[in-house]
Amino acid sequence: MAGTPRTLRAMNDRAALDLLLEHGPLSRTRIGKLTGLSKPTASQLLARLEASGLVLATGTTEGRPGPNAQLYEVDPTAAYAAGLDVTPERILAAVVDITGRTIGSFALPTPGRRPVQPVVQQVTDALDGAVKAAGLARGDIHRLVIGTPGAFDPGTGRLRYASHLPGWHTPALLDELAAALPMPVEYENDVNLVAVAEQRLGAARGHEDFVLLWNEGGLGAALVLGGRLHRGWTGGAGEVGFLPVPGAPLVRQVRKANSGGYQELAGSQAIPHLARELGMTDIPSGPYAEVAAALVERAATEDTVLNRLLLETYATRLATGLASLVSVLDPELVVLSGASLTAGGDTLRALVQAELEELAASRPRLVVGDVHEHPVLRGALESALAATRDEVFDTSR
Repeated sequence: MAGTPRTLRAMNDRAALDLLLEHGPLSRTRIGKLTGLSKPTASQLLARLEASGLVLATGTTEGRPGPNAQLYEVDPTAAYAAGLDVTPERILAAVVDITGRTIGSFALPTPGRRPVQPVVQQVTDALDGAVKAAGLARGDIHRLVIGTPGAFDPGTGRLRYASHLPGWHTPALLDELAAALPMPVEYENDVNLVAVAEQRLGAARGHEDFVLLWNEGGLGAALVLGGRLHRGWTGGAGEVGFLPVPGAPLVRQVRKANSGGYQELAGSQAIPHLARELGMTDIPSGPYAEVAAALVERAATEDTVLNRLLLETYATRLATGLASLVSVLDPELVVLSGASLTAGGDTLRALVQAELEELAASRPRLVVGDVHEHPVLRGALESALAATRDEVFDTSR
């Protein structure tokens, strides 16, 4: 069935806006060529978008024969979105304009096993800090995405799989946050948001089926199937740290222990233990995730017998759990992310790839993640941006 004129106009408008986001300022002629629209239609489109406040004229082409052409770009002030990355130690907040440019950020320390302030106050303080840094007001934010360890169970509204996040487990929390914030709020597992960042900006661009394995503060995975995140019935898909694996004792009552076989075998906290077992004595001090990343990086860059043995053993442990994942899911790609994986670079990736090919019939390609700077926050921002653009760019209303 043919679309109505309004629907067709909206489709052309969205195509033009997406091109402006991808390529930056474009002339009317260039937009016409990229969309296949005639010059008059492209002119009408741009006039319509400019009148609606979505596009603005910015400069002209230079250095070409003939008269300079007017350039157009998406108006960065058309809408704003925000993201939060929550850990037990701090909340990172950032605000982006509709083009995806970060215009304000803020870090709120939240140390201690018991929150000094209620969680709602922590969230609003972190968001307000980023909003103030952006020169905006809270009401200017179109949408907020909050990334946390674990996942909010859609059936109960309670946070599961994250007992180490104090204050976030009350069943009334989501309602309290909704009442305190003037914009739509979404909640997503932190590793899922890393996968969003990698799919839109990094190593998984163009891939519809992939697994992202994350190893930093904890060991987890994100599953993207048919281009969409697979969250599971209770939001717990990808909580592979609880996975029973060969080579590690069974961990019973895993939710109370907040651990499992794969976490014990290959999580960040296992790497310093492995180094000591191998006889290493020059082990740095500090938080275990930082120590693990430092040991892996050293093992990948300094070729000694002990370093090779550490890296090979760690690769085998990683492949042991990955073998179960890829045998069930048969993904096109596996992205290795988190400091305890990316620190090993291509050396560790190649070792895990070789081991995985021995342990599983399915043989996906392994790559190291590209998004290194605050990937959870970047994924939250990308998720908030996508929903904001869908709403703001809908000119059919």
